[in-house]
Amino acid sequence: MTESKKTHDLRANVARIADRPTAEVVVVGGGINGIATFRDLALQGVDVVLVERADYASGASAASSHMIHGGIRYLENGEFRLVRESVEERNGLLKIAPHYVKPLQTTMPIFSTFSGILNAPLRMLTHKQRSTKERGALLIKVGMTLYDSFSRDGGSVPRHQFRTKAAALADMPALNKGVKYTGTYYDASVHEPERLALDVLKDGLAAGDHARSANYVEAVGTRDGGVLLRDVVSGTEFVVTADVVINASGPWTDLTNQAFGGETQYMGGTKGSHIVVDNAELLEATKGREIFFENEDGRIVLIYPLKGRVLIGTTDIDADPSQPAVCTEEEVDYFFDLVKHVFPQIDVTRDHIVYRYSGIRPLPRHEDTAPGFVSRDYRIVETPIAGLPDSAVLSLVGGKWTTFRALSAHLSTEATKRLGVERPVDTTGMAIGGGKGFPTTDAARTTWVAAHADGLDRAQVDRLLTRYGTRAESVIEVLLDQPSETLANDPQLTRAEIAYFAEHEDAVHLADVVLRRTNLAFVGGVSLELLDEIAGVLGDALGWDDAERRSEVAATVEVLRASHGVEVASQPVPSQAPAASTAV
Repeated sequence: MTESKKTHDLRANVARIADRPTAEVVVVGGGINGIATFRDLALQGVDVVLVERADYASGASAASSHMIHGGIRYLENGEFRLVRESVEERNGLLKIAPHYVKPLQTTMPIFSTFSGILNAPLRMLTHKQRSTKERGALLIKVGMTLYDSFSRDGGSVPRHQFRTKAAALADMPALNKGVKYTGTYYDASVHEPERLALDVLKDGLAAGDHARSANYVEAVGTRDGGVLLRDVVSGTEFVVTADVVINASGPWTDLTNQAFGGETQYMGGTKGSHIVVDNAELLEATKGREIFFENEDGRIVLIYPLKGRVLIGTTDIDADPSQPAVCTEEEVDYFFDLVKHVFPQIDVTRDHIVYRYSGIRPLPRHEDTAPGFVSRDYRIVETPIAGLPDSAVLSLVGGKWTTFRALSAHLSTEATKRLGVERPVDTTGMAIGGGKGFPTTDAARTTWVAAHADGLDRAQVDRLLTRYGTRAESVIEVLLDQPSETLANDPQLTRAEIAYFAEHEDAVHLADVVLRRTNLAFVGGVSLELLDEIAGVLGDALGWDDAERRSEVAATVEVLRASHGVEVASQPVPSQAPAASTAV
């Protein structure tokens, strides 16, 4: 079979890689850290290829707590370097990605004054869970003061506040009446993590033809001195050679090295689960803040208002990355208990759950260290792979959402050193995608919407600005080229946007749209009628026949059931406020 025949039926992005099967760097893994490294290298002018075995940002990156934070609790682990870097990166992302990263007021309910003072140093030194069940006000006050000290750029977020019991209950009346204090500080949230990842990816692709990427392409081994890739959609296999191979597979890093023929034991990830509930009383009780606290078992957990719902998480359980991660019924019971601990008068039941999800954190191997004390820092390890004798293989161990930009700069530097080239572009302070020129005041937003509303309703343009940042301009161009027909089952989305996901954002499956290109699944906004409608539009763009459309709907229904605890209704979901696709 000739090379042209082999690649004839491949998707365009895959064919671009297969038709030119050499690169300076191949990045394996399309989570946020792999994508950010791809962007950084592309901006340096490096000939770089990124491949992801599933959809972009569909693994660990899709299972986050939607937080961009310094990690105040990491201070107790003694990870001062990581906290400083994380706070700096948090402050930076508020400026370079303001369309998706927003300041988040966070309140910690505190039920004792002196608890934990003696045990905290022991926990820092030994990383073992001590007998105390909670940290007291004095210890938390010290931590918050130290945390404030790491924010040195003129105050991206306000400093913390402490309240005594009376003031705390006046501020948040639904809190457990046993509270003695509250500490309130600011971190940040990422409202659209998967869309932010796509924005980072698009920045890399926009750098030029030297940057190529494809989702649903798996690194399955080595052959002829290169990385053997398999297009998951067509089954076609081909080899790409590179001077540097970066293994950014997250919790699956050891499994990728094993596929390459190397045996490593770098990873020891833990499972973190979350549930999303539609409970108006709980939403009101949060007062728009994240509630961040220590449960009775010593775990740090959160209750977080997001998109008109409430996110509750998370667990920290040793996990096997070769097995699917799912949120169990035991974890759901645990979440209900922690809500009751903080808001004892509010009932949350399984009927309130609209979505659940679970993922494995890409943490280093930790032997007998308690999961909550495993380092969230990252390191880069050069890994000898016999099947890649002419390639330097760099394995990324660790990493988290907050530090993706700094981490990618570090990885990019290591790669360019091995290529013998300079890294001329510094991404510090460089706006990401739709964050460039994003209007951050009400007046500026009104002006932007008015300037782009020629031919479209202003409310629709405002929704597009929320969903895409200033990249909405490119979506608006698409909408203006054809009738802007809204979906019958979700008037916040248009048929043109669904096609846009396929034609401009590499959506391959229906699940890619409902799970990652939109918030439909997250807020409980999926119905069979909506799935059928989206599949029809997506199928027209991707050339599906009727059987393929039905298969995609069935597969998405099963993914929602098995992985997210969602039983898709046969009629539109009654609760549609806010609209399912709205990113707020």
